[in-house]
Amino acid sequence: MSAFDLNDVAAALRTARAESKPIDAPTKTWPSLDADGAFKVQQINSIHAVQNGDRLIGYKLGNIAKVMQAAFGLDHPDYGFLHASSFLYEGTSIARSEFIKPFVELEPAFVLKGPLKGPNCTVADVISAIDYAIPAIEIIDSRVKDWAIDLPDTLADNGSTGAVILGGTPRRLTDLNLSNMRGFLKFNGQEVMSGNTKNILGNPLAAVSWLVNRLSEYGIEFEAGQLIMPGSCLEAVPMEQPGHWSCTYEGWGTIEFEIV
Repeated sequence: MSAFDLNDVAAALRTARAESKPIDAPTKTWPSLDADGAFKVQQINSIHAVQNGDRLIGYKLGNIAKVMQAAFGLDHPDYGFLHASSFLYEGTSIARSEFIKPFVELEPAFVLKGPLKGPNCTVADVISAIDYAIPAIEIIDSRVKDWAIDLPDTLADNGSTGAVILGGTPRRLTDLNLSNMRGFLKFNGQEVMSGNTKNILGNPLAAVSWLVNRLSEYGIEFEAGQLIMPGSCLEAVPMEQPGHWSCTYEGWGTIEFEIV
């Protein structure tokens, strides 16, 4: 696929995001789009965002849990760039109209004190590079009509990133049992979904290692100070109505926000 074609894909997705109006799947409009081309679309839009005043602050992994892959009909994880403009504050009100067809996920997030690069990045390398962990919410959203996505579609759409909320209590890794920590989502006081961090490739630290090694194939290295999100511990829940969300990891922290 030519660079011109990739710029067309990138522009269509930027417009869909800006207008909160979905488009047909890129693989339907551009059938030759593959995963590598789709990641180049991500890079085009990341560069465009930074050139227009945004800031690249890290990377995310999505659909790593089998429940997520089953929910969205995928058999492979996706990944994307994290930009400062997508971060919202806990305890605030968020307009549902800013999204197309959003879902709520609960996941840990890690802030790095040292760099990480692949190939051959191990879990030990990941542990050594992490400064602290913090609970996070990702509101995923797709610019593709009805989430009718294949892997290149969600990759081109930056891993279906919508917004991120950080909250709760930052903790050192030694204070957490990331291989077995229950998390749950409540909407208007009623539990709507639960899961466990072991769903994230057995341990979220292993998922970070996977992501480092995968993105190294594109020449990407993680830097000190960046934020890394390894994926949801539970099946994403549709965010359809106004109301109060409470998202909790047992023994760690809770993030709350309102949808209006």
